[in-house]
Order: sequence, then C-alpha cells, then structure tokens
Amino acid sequence: MSQWMNHLPILPVAIPMIVGAFMLVLRDQYRNATIVLGIVSVLAQFCVAVALFGMTTGRIPNDYENHIMVYLLGNWQAPFAIVLVADQLSTIMLILTAVLGLCSLLYSTALWDRAGVFFHPLFQFILMGLNGAFLTGDLFNLFVFFEIFLAASYGLALHGSGMARVAAGLHYVTVNLIASFLLLIAISVLYGITGTLNMADLGLRAATLSGDDRRLFEAACAILGIAFLIKAGAWPLNFWLTSAYSAAVAPVAALFAIMSKVGIYALLRIGSLLLPTGAPAAFSGDWMYVIGLATLLFGTLGILSEKNSGRLVGYCIIMSSGTLLSALGMPSVILTGPSLFYMLSSVLVTSTFFYLIELIKRTESFGGNVLAVSLEAFSADDQDSSDYSGTVVGKPIPFALAFLGLAFFICALVIAGMPPFSGFIAKFALLSKALDLSQTNASTTTSVWLLVVAMLISGMATVIALGRAGIRMFWSSEKLKPPVLSRREAFPVTLLLILCIALTVFAGPVMDQLSLTAKQLDNPGTYMKAVLNSRPAVISSHGGAQ
Repeated sequence: MSQWMNHLPILPVAIPMIVGAFMLVLRDQYRNATIVLGIVSVLAQFCVAVALFGMTTGRIPNDYENHIMVYLLGNWQAPFAIVLVADQLSTIMLILTAVLGLCSLLYSTALWDRAGVFFHPLFQFILMGLNGAFLTGDLFNLFVFFEIFLAASYGLALHGSGMARVAAGLHYVTVNLIASFLLLIAISVLYGITGTLNMADLGLRAATLSGDDRRLFEAACAILGIAFLIKAGAWPLNFWLTSAYSAAVAPVAALFAIMSKVGIYALLRIGSLLLPTGAPAAFSGDWMYVIGLATLLFGTLGILSEKNSGRLVGYCIIMSSGTLLSALGMPSVILTGPSLFYMLSSVLVTSTFFYLIELIKRTESFGGNVLAVSLEAFSADDQDSSDYSGTVVGKPIPFALAFLGLAFFICALVIAGMPPFSGFIAKFALLSKALDLSQTNASTTTSVWLLVVAMLISGMATVIALGRAGIRMFWSSEKLKPPVLSRREAFPVTLLLILCIALTVFAGPVMDQLSLTAKQLDNPGTYMKAVLNSRPAVISSHGGAQ
C-alpha cells in the first residue's frame, strides 16, 4: 500500500485527463453517465487532495523537508526529470479546486451543461490544468498546464453562445494568448541563461549569476512576472477580467474565481524560491506591494461605479487580488498566513456570488423585487378581504426568495469583511499582523499604514456598493416573480456558505496551519533539498518499485 501511496501526486492530473478523454468518446448520447462519471472524478480528486494534505502536513516545528512529496515522472532524477511536488500550499490549493469543481459541476447539471457541446470534457481538462499548475516543479510544465486550463476555459467562456459572451470571450482569449506568449519568451531566456527550468535548481543557479547574465536574468524574470500578473488580474493588466467573468455562465464564472489566483500562486511559489538570490524584478516585495495597492484602488473605484451585478463580482475578485499582492509584498512572513486565509475566504465567497447573481436575475429581468412583500404579490390587495389586517407584516415569504436574500446578505458581509464571518477574521488578522510588523520594523511604517487605509476604504466601498446592489435587486421593483430553484443549484450555494462559516468557527486551527504553510514557504532551502535529493525508485526483478 505504501508503494501505491507514493503515486498519489500524479492522480490529480491523471484522473481528470483520463476521464475527460473518455467523455469525448461518450459525447452527448449518454448524458447521465457523463454526469455521474464527472462527479466521481471530482470526488476522487478531492479524496486524493485530502490524502496528500494529510501526508504533507508537518506536526513537528521546523520539520518541513520530510513533509514534501516529490514525484519523478519517468523515474529520472531532478533536475533532469519532470517533477511534481506536493507540499502544504499546493495541497491546500488542490482541495480548494476540488471543492469548487464539485460545486460548479453540480450546479451546471441543472441547466448549463446542456447549453453547448463538450461541457463536461472541457470541465475536466480545466481541473487537470489547475491541479497540474499547483503541483508542477518545472517552469515549462507550468506553462503547459497553464495552456491546458486556458484552452479549456476558452471553450467554456463561450459556452451558452450570445453576443456578450463572444465579445468578452475574444478579449479574454487575446489577452491570455499574449500572456502565454510572454511566459514562453521568459522561460526561453531563463533556460538559455541558467540551463535549467526546474524551479528548485533555478533558485540555486540564480544565486551564482553576475554581470550581464544577472541583468538578462532579471529582465526575463520581469517578463515572467508580467505574465503572472496578467493572469492574477493585477492593474493595469486586468481590463479584460470583469467583462469575461460576468459574461460566462454561472458555474464557469465560479470556477474562474480560482483561476485568477493561479497567477498569485505562481508569484508566491517562484518568488519564495528566488528570495535567497534577491528576488528579482516583479518578484520583489516592493513591486508586488505597489502593484497590489494600485489594483486595490482600481477595484475600489470600479465597485463604486459599477451597476451590472456580474461585473460587480468581477471587481470584488480584482480587489481580492490587490489585497493579496499588497500583503504578500510586505517584507515579512507573518502576513503570508493571514493572506492565505483571506484567499480561501474570498475564493469561496466570490464563487458563491456568481451562482447567486444568476439565480436572483431569474426573479425579473434585473432589479426584480425578491424580498419586498407587496399586497399584489401575496393576493392581499383586496381591501375587503376578511383576512386583511391593513398590513402585510407576517405574510410568508416563499422559501426560494428567503434563501436567496439570506445568502446574498451573508456573501455581502464576507466580501466586505464585516463581522462575524470569515472575511472579517481574514482582514482583521491581516491588519493586526501588519501593525505588528510596523512595531518591529520601523522602515515599513508608511507602507503598513497605506495598506491599512486602503483595506478600510475598500471595505467601506464594498459595503456601499453591495448595499446599493441589494436594494436595487431586492426592493426597487413593484413586481414579484418567484424563481425556480432546483436542489442542484441550492446545494452548491449552501455548501460554499457553510464552508465560509466553518472557516469562521475553526479560524484558530486553520490560521495555525496556514502559518505553518507560510513558514515552509519562508524556508525555500527545504523545498530545493527535497526536490534535488529525490532519488529514482529502484525497480526490482519482479517489476515492483523499491
């Protein structure tokens, strides 16, 4: 059994790849079988991710190396082998991806998987690319997995047809192709300078560069950082995000919420490995901090000026990216743990919001009166009716309407960072650690207070914008059209909100674990040693690995 457990890191990539290929053979003639197969696939990915998390979670302080799993594809030793590396950060992202994948897949079976062809195979390939991007220890294969999930996302961004999706989809495709082109250029230059694309080996070789080679290396890293910032939705490279995400169908947009965090993951992963070499160009804290503040300001202005509900959620994603970039750009590891907690909370709640926006729009074309209890809506407009008491207080609200209203209220509180939910805990932890940093490092005082002010202003802007949107969607119309809400649509919303509440209830243990993850990232030598010291398995005469 232990030998089989050593192969776990490949399964998050292999399972969706095999299942997606098989779905192409099934096509649309066997829809029910395809749905069952897709759900089984995502559940299997979730179980594998949880198992990997358990195997990579360090319980002994400062014992990190023994909790990093390295999988050598082709059984060649690194840096010559293509490697998959599972540590605490990558396995946390795998779990988050599987949860969102399951919720989006269940939601789509109510309607959207029938709105176009090849929905389920493309869905599996997106999961394959995301899982591979979080696991790979090789820059070129990071590019490959980026292209896999982006190619699949191009099809799903246009799923359901319509002029708005085509126009937004063309911008989305064009921008991401440019980003991929920049990524490929940067990777080529890095290979030419260092002779390696293995991330661990790159961190070691970069420390030996000097002169023209070092300057060329810095330039390549700048191009690489720009490509990741485009994918993270950083200003001024995020003009495509709100239109593309708002135009996509709800289950696809909800899954897109984590795609913007892949760029941040890449900046964090590669930046941590380059820290000993003086974190070049876009991976340096100063650059990330400034770009993060600009992104946060752009998102704040956008959310205040936007009236379209779908684009409103897009600006919430931009604001979360700005918060993460500015916090991760601070010169201390103490902000990394709270930043990861904030990322988990923001991804869960923005995904939920995409579901809700579509469900709320069903009440009417836009601005439908969901919660207003009018006389006409409940047949209480007859003044002579014996049960009319002169008021509608106490009249029952249909369950679907009450559910949507309560879910919207919770989402708004989480996104705005209001108590008592996980968004408040995440922002409070970030601000608290930032203020602690200013006490121990006087040079960061100005940066810390700029971050504090920016986060407080963005939180207030979010309260104003979402409060205004709630009034417009729930109370501004005189007509009521209760939506048709299936259990397959209500369950994902409920599950993600429960997870947000669970983050609130178990904030202490979760924050402690994320702090361990931050410490592991702050010790890149353990990652390098684990990868470069991995040895190929010895194949016995009986065909088994030893």
